[in-house]
Amino acid sequence: MKIQKILIANRGEIAIRIMKTARLMKIRTVAIKTILEPNAMYLSYADEIYDNSEDVSEIPVFLDIEKLISIALNTGANAVHPGYGFLAESAYFAQKCHDNKIIYIGPSPDAIYKMGNKMIARRLALKNNIPMAMGSEGNISNEEEAVQVAEKIGYPVIIKAASGGGGRGMRIVRKSEEMERMFITASKEAEKAFNDPSVFIEKYIENPKHIEFQILGDQHGNIIHLGERECSIQRKHQKLLEEAPSCALDSNLRKKMGSMATQIAKAVNYYSAGTVEFLLDSDKNFYFMEMNTRIQVEHPVTEAITGYDLIEQQIRIANGETLKISQEDVKLKGWAIECRINAEDVQAGFAPDPGKIESFSMPSDSYVRVDTGIQAGSSIVSSYDSMIAKLIVKGKDRKEAIKNCKLALDKVWIKGTKTTLPLFRLIVRNQNFLDGTFTTAFIEKDLEKYYYNSDYEEMLAAWLATTLFVEENLQENSINVDFENVREMSPWLLNKRITQF
Repeated sequence: MKIQKILIANRGEIAIRIMKTARLMKIRTVAIKTILEPNAMYLSYADEIYDNSEDVSEIPVFLDIEKLISIALNTGANAVHPGYGFLAESAYFAQKCHDNKIIYIGPSPDAIYKMGNKMIARRLALKNNIPMAMGSEGNISNEEEAVQVAEKIGYPVIIKAASGGGGRGMRIVRKSEEMERMFITASKEAEKAFNDPSVFIEKYIENPKHIEFQILGDQHGNIIHLGERECSIQRKHQKLLEEAPSCALDSNLRKKMGSMATQIAKAVNYYSAGTVEFLLDSDKNFYFMEMNTRIQVEHPVTEAITGYDLIEQQIRIANGETLKISQEDVKLKGWAIECRINAEDVQAGFAPDPGKIESFSMPSDSYVRVDTGIQAGSSIVSSYDSMIAKLIVKGKDRKEAIKNCKLALDKVWIKGTKTTLPLFRLIVRNQNFLDGTFTTAFIEKDLEKYYYNSDYEEMLAAWLATTLFVEENLQENSINVDFENVREMSPWLLNKRITQF
């Protein structure tokens, strides 16, 4: 059975991303219309729309497995693509698709389950001689056991959720006095996020780099990697900026880590796209972290330097086709950087800032790619993630990619909500970033402030603030100014009605 119609079990930019490739492959797609986003941009890219906007149930449709299966059957979609997030790493969802003769565009339920359970993944890694940080042999049942394991391993340690990922259910513990509080917090967070309170403990590697390898495998036993991505620019284990390749790896280390990535994938007969994540310490020792059994948010940087469409590869693999790319075919050309532009108030601890996008303009230069599900008039709703767009920039080398990234960021125009743009402008001008010496501690330790102000921005911010002040205070040609209460202005402190650059 070949894929003829795909139900996109997701929304936003990843839904559009999948639909674009499916259209090129002459495969029809079905999008789901919801009550929260009845006029969402992604709906216009689908061949068919299933109207679920009358559904007011407590469980969102993108989390309702039975509903999604029903929609696929009712619309005649013989395949489902989960995108990322939501149900993209649910072995149960994949199995329900198989049970209903629906092609699941992703790995097998068995591989999703084994790699999704971090303790099973650890055991597989150890069995296959994949380097691992020291850790507990199984899940930790209580705080007392956690203290015993931590003292055996040696502080600092990190508590991790046994299920799921994305930085949730993770806490760093530096001394025994902190263990009880951190253990309870991590366990509760894991239960809330993954419906599984199980946690385990690993030795915490101080200030490492976070390196992940993109892999592709078919259903005939062929597995390759497409090089690495540098993902160390993150906050609380949430990635902010990614690049490919990583300046921390030379060809020998890349070959060694890539070999380990494909080896762990082979251990579960993996097929489809997937990502194997490692920590790299200052002595170039690397340690297996986990495997993400789905397409990643940051996959465009790999596409930019390899020329391969990962969504197309996923669809072809799900169709049962043999992988037509060998490891020798993979050549890394140039450098790419991705900035995740989110509707967040960085100065308020990266708090989401939902609202309506009043105006939206992105650069269209040849070295720029923009993946977005937002346009002028779109709303960022609190029920979904706060992503506005992914700005992907390429150059012939890292220096040119950074230069192009600076230029591209300065051409972005978003009005209606606060964004992470000022943070990215600061990052691409930071010396540690430019030198490539940054680690996962970069945001917390290397940035003295969270926004970048150019002279142009300061002048424009002052002009906009003055204009707003005059509009609001002009009464009968008379303005009363209380100079004693004038506060310092910056783009981050301006009213939402002022444009965020």
